Amino acid sequence: MTTQIAVKLPDELVAAADCLVVNGTFASRSDLVRRGIEVVVSSARQEAIDAAYEDGYTRVPETAAELREAERLAQEALREEPWERWW
Repeated sequence: MTTQIAVKLPDELVAAADCLVVNGTFASRSDLVRRGIEVVVSSARQEAIDAAYEDGYTRVPETAAELREAERLAQEALREEPWERWW
């Protein structure tokens, strides 16, 4: 299902949008507006997820033992990595 919405924009913004359509960046004004809204919504969702992670780690931070184990595992993984010489 789709819903049509009406949006009023300043002439300068419409002209800039039309240039993006003319040069092929977007197929149409609708395509441009749709993509813009998708980017804003996606960004807001990601910010909410980031805030939830931050809140969780603030409320329940890692213990010293967990940090030591994470470091041990990281060092072990690095030792086991078959490093290929790239230079």
